[in-house]
Amino acid sequence: MLDPLAAFTDAFTSFLFGKVETTRLPVRTSTGQAQAVYLPTAAPGLGDSGVIIGREVYSGKGYIYDPFQLYGQQLPAPHWLVLGESGNGKSALEKTYVLRQLRFRDRQVVVLDAQGEDGVGEWNLIAQELGITPIRLDPTAALNGGIRLNPLDPSITTTGQLALLRTIIEVAMGRGLDERSGFALKVAHAYVNETITDRQPVLTDIVEQLRHPEADSAEAMNVDIDDVRAWGLDVALVLDRLVDGDLRGMFDGPTSAGIDLDSPLIVFDLSHIDRNSIAMPILMAIVGVWLEHTWIRPDRKKRIFLVEEAWHIINSPFVAQLFQRLLKFGRRLGLSFVAVVHHLSDVVDGAAAREAAAILKMASTRTIYAQKADEARATGRVLGLPRWAVEIIPTLTPGIAVWDVNGNVQVVKHLITEAERPLVYTDRAMTEASSMLTDEALAIERAANAEAEERAEALAMERQLRDESSETVA
Repeated sequence: MLDPLAAFTDAFTSFLFGKVETTRLPVRTSTGQAQAVYLPTAAPGLGDSGVIIGREVYSGKGYIYDPFQLYGQQLPAPHWLVLGESGNGKSALEKTYVLRQLRFRDRQVVVLDAQGEDGVGEWNLIAQELGITPIRLDPTAALNGGIRLNPLDPSITTTGQLALLRTIIEVAMGRGLDERSGFALKVAHAYVNETITDRQPVLTDIVEQLRHPEADSAEAMNVDIDDVRAWGLDVALVLDRLVDGDLRGMFDGPTSAGIDLDSPLIVFDLSHIDRNSIAMPILMAIVGVWLEHTWIRPDRKKRIFLVEEAWHIINSPFVAQLFQRLLKFGRRLGLSFVAVVHHLSDVVDGAAAREAAAILKMASTRTIYAQKADEARATGRVLGLPRWAVEIIPTLTPGIAVWDVNGNVQVVKHLITEAERPLVYTDRAMTEASSMLTDEALAIERAANAEAEERAEALAMERQLRDESSETVA
């Protein structure tokens, strides 16, 4: 029973200010029942229109992503950078993403396939499944009637041809063209285009003109003909490698007939080219410019240009400059550029740091698979990732990645259907015993997935407790 004085004080206070406190009896319950008291919380998603990638690890929601749906609203640019060490799921993500995009009628995809085994590229199975023949660029096969791409194809503008020739030469020489060499190339290119009208001009014509320049060209600039010949000698020697050297056959003739640019999927198989040779960036430059002038058209189709081993592009100042123009130009015509790179340090510490930074800035979507701690910290600094995302990257298991879509950062588990599985997992070690995964392998995979999910949930709980502790201290 209340003390009389306390009762009088309580009554007087209630009369003046009203009843300010309600006394409730304590309630005892279980955590399972009490969870209904708290509203579920999860970070906002990217909408429900587009391609299903998988599900968010922390919330369990489905994760849907499509740069064409998000462009202009949540994305300033539709370009995408995929990072991570080998064996963590980059290849599986690329392939399922393309297969799912191709379900839309207005989508077209070009893949530069720089990896492979047993004489075929990594995308060969998917191409076969879709009834498509890859465009295999192989110096040996080109000599026997194989695929050719002509840098002087009439479908490429005169300005584009000259820019491509300069890039080929600069990549091969490892330095920019000086004014005199550039003048000799320009004169030879102009003469060839003006005089050869009954067929496609080819690189042999340029080399021949560099070796034997016309006197009229020299007189127009009031220089001696021998000087023009000397200025063009180094240029001729570089182009001769494409005509009569280790790259002969692929670019020294008219473009091969029968390349179907209306196909939903076009695969350029570069697996026969040494990935560490100077040939690879030259190939990518030629293919990129050729596609810019022949494939990208204002026909309201959405196009995806996926490049594996993309550091060959981003790490070369001259090739990067060409692709910068392609990305800016293609954005107006519905082009999404997807660059797949193992380590960001391969790019930002290279010779093309400025060009690389510009291309990375245009990539509004970044997907990062597991990396070592030092690499993760460097990646986080360059991409501006939040601290918690940087901390979690080294702990990620295969198939799980950090997705940063213009500042919307999530941890996503990539899901693969049973129909996609035999097309996605193409490593010989996984496929030589059987074209399908065995029940035992599937059980191991499911167990690994369950373990990964438990680890992610534990990390999420740890992060939440750390955040709550920080708020309490504050």
